[in-house]
Amino acid sequence: MDFRTVVDIPKPAFEIAPCEDILFVGSCFAYNIGLRFKDEGFPVVVNPFGTMYNPASILHTLQRLLLGEVVPRTVFLTLGTNHVYRLKETGEIVDNCEKRPAALFQEEELTVDKCADYLQQAITLLRQVNPDVHIVLTVSPIRYRKYGYHGSQLSKGTLLLAVNTVVGGFAAGFPVTTPKALAAGPVSYFPAYEIVNDELRDYRFYASDMLHPSEQTVDYIWERLVDTYFSPEAKAFLEEWRPLKLALAHKPFNPDAPEYQAFMDKTMLKVEEIRRKYSNFAL
Repeated sequence: MDFRTVVDIPKPAFEIAPCEDILFVGSCFAYNIGLRFKDEGFPVVVNPFGTMYNPASILHTLQRLLLGEVVPRTVFLTLGTNHVYRLKETGEIVDNCEKRPAALFQEEELTVDKCADYLQQAITLLRQVNPDVHIVLTVSPIRYRKYGYHGSQLSKGTLLLAVNTVVGGFAAGFPVTTPKALAAGPVSYFPAYEIVNDELRDYRFYASDMLHPSEQTVDYIWERLVDTYFSPEAKAFLEEWRPLKLALAHKPFNPDAPEYQAFMDKTMLKVEEIRRKYSNFAL
């Protein structure tokens, strides 16, 4: 008997190579997954101008970042909310209120069409700099208590509809609503939101605040992501790196013991072998 509903994730049109450069922009979920890539030796850039929650702020980050910069082959954009804050004085959407008085700002909710438009602009910008870029869109599973739980669901629903519109526009030959459409083009969708809410679906998979995914949940999402996007070579690299990562994290009772020193010398020789084998390895 099967006691859970497993989210089906179609294989995308590309694969992540061992230790390739990757850019992460978006919510704190993008930050957590980006750090996991970094922990595995990938040279990643994660939210270079701070955490960005809405599609407009993600676009602003890319506009700032891509002035003279090179776009990596893979980019993850993670949406957290459709709520934005406009500075009343100028009417511009700000990415960070910088602890200024709330009276200076006006809170708004972006429509599905506006979210899709900001995403489309972000994707167009990335593809102008690197026509071969692969973009993975995700919606953060983290709920926002301050909106009320119904309001949080409406916000996530708006983002999901916008993502579906954008991804479907790149999936020529498939109806927008089919699973294959979410993986057929240069823009794909990774269902982190659905994995937490439809597959795991239990408070034991949340942190103590009952809102953020637990460490175990992030590990599981990482496993699903690796299974979906990593090439056979990248998966082999992870297997090769895993015992060395565990060895480096080991805390001995006596770090000055000759046996431990010999163990670390042997470990570092193997790390150097990985550096030679994977020139982009970032430790």
